[in-house]
Amino acid sequence: MTYHSKWQDLPTEAINPATLAIDTMAVADIVDLITAEDKRVVTAVHRERERIALGVEILVTALKKGGRIFLVGAGTSGRLGIVEAAEMPPTFGTPPTLVQAIMAGGQEAVFRAREGVEDNFEEGARSIARLRVTKRDVIIGVSASGITQFVRGALTGGRKKGTRIIFVTCWPGTELQNYVDLIIAPVVGPEVIAGSTRLKAGTATKMVLNMLTTISMIRVGKTYGNLMVDVQTGSEKLKDRARRIVSIVTGVDPEAAGDLLQRAKWNVKAAIVMKRGDMTLAQALRKLKSADDSIRQALGEDLEPRLRKLLAAPEEAE
Repeated sequence: MTYHSKWQDLPTEAINPATLAIDTMAVADIVDLITAEDKRVVTAVHRERERIALGVEILVTALKKGGRIFLVGAGTSGRLGIVEAAEMPPTFGTPPTLVQAIMAGGQEAVFRAREGVEDNFEEGARSIARLRVTKRDVIIGVSASGITQFVRGALTGGRKKGTRIIFVTCWPGTELQNYVDLIIAPVVGPEVIAGSTRLKAGTATKMVLNMLTTISMIRVGKTYGNLMVDVQTGSEKLKDRARRIVSIVTGVDPEAAGDLLQRAKWNVKAAIVMKRGDMTLAQALRKLKSADDSIRQALGEDLEPRLRKLLAAPEEAE
């Protein structure tokens, strides 16, 4: 029987005609070449803007109903999911269980590649079963090639539970189109190094995941304007950011902002509502709860004019 590779026809495995002689080029020329190829990524991702927007709607609906988000992947795709999930608590003050990452091969595979684990369909299904997903949750499957068996197993397990599924891939021809709720598939073209999907495919995937999670958090009130008002203050850098945010929004000096944050137990949102609404901490927390944890709704104030005035101040002083 003639051997046929199921991978050879995938766009992620194609040979890039622009980089055939890359190993003979000057380093500066390789930098230019890779930069030119990476520029294609932005265009490819932007072509998926409507699907990304739909993905955000799916995620926001789930979050508002108490659902969770699970990112599932193997290799580079899995590691990108882990980065995304790990950044949610410090950036947006979410509990660690709200956005979770599932990596083929587990934690060990994060730092050292474990070849073969991505081929285990059954383990992918088991990984979802262990987390007891429900129809309120959303699974984001991530697979550049679109055929990673671990990911497919996880998606199959989720589908049986009625979980909504978003699939992020760089193979628009995947037959999963009729199986998942939404496919986001930026067409990035052949990699600089054939098959190395940590390059353009990885960059495109990172961009898409950034948009899905960040915009969803914005839509559920995790920012005020473009300020990170749910920031967790676990380091001196983050405490300083909290002071600056409170100072910017309320108009008090940084030292007074620090005192205010102390009284608010380092809850940035509460500190802002306390000052702007002339409230106690308990009153501010109740106000935020009644406003779906949104400062904009709690105060009924538009922050943009104040921010624009602050940004214009240095120019006016020159």
